[in-house]
Amino acid sequence: MDEITFHQRLHRPGVMLDIGAHDGLLTAPFAALPRSRVIAFEPLPSAHGRLQARFTPCPAHVELRREALGAAPGAFTLSVPVVNGVTQEQWASIAKDYQGFSEVSVQQHEVRVTTLDALALSGLTHVKLDVEGAEYEALQGGRATLLRERPVLSVEIEERHREGSTYAVPAYLDALGYDGFWWWDGAMRAMAEFDRARFQRANPSPAVFEYIPEYVFVFFFLPREHAAAMLAKL
Repeated sequence: MDEITFHQRLHRPGVMLDIGAHDGLLTAPFAALPRSRVIAFEPLPSAHGRLQARFTPCPAHVELRREALGAAPGAFTLSVPVVNGVTQEQWASIAKDYQGFSEVSVQQHEVRVTTLDALALSGLTHVKLDVEGAEYEALQGGRATLLRERPVLSVEIEERHREGSTYAVPAYLDALGYDGFWWWDGAMRAMAEFDRARFQRANPSPAVFEYIPEYVFVFFFLPREHAAAMLAKL
């Protein structure tokens, strides 16, 4: 199951966050859902420019923000690897600097970071999070919001971006009352069944683009009190 299908099947009117929106692959279908208000976060200037162009004129229920989410507000360095002169935008990260990789140069941008809690959102129903290794911090900065609003989440988590993240992020959300799942062979499976040695073998270098065909990196989190009913809809 892809992220769009997950959010569509569990859609509840309200605020939907696309964190790490890039050029709007999920922002657009989110905006098409009935009675949705979408806030898209994309700090990389080039990607944010395309996101703006895609939503020109910008609908009243869509907000585009050129900033990242983290554990605390401030200014952070966004690092983007460049391989053979080609900027690898989808590897842009505030969690790592890509130093030590051969055949890789790095672009750096100073970007503004805020926290999810600072937004003081009401009616938050959906979150998509794709931030190349900075997932834990983004969720840390939204602890009060997640406890209060109980949105469903899809989170892209990869050991190649941050070792230990497929343990740390689910454990953090578990402590907030979320059950974690991953989709395999036509069914949702509990996080406890995830075999990292099998499903997360990939080269961490942006110059290699090497991963296995059965690579799994999207995980789904449901508020525990509603998980059984929500799983029945998937």
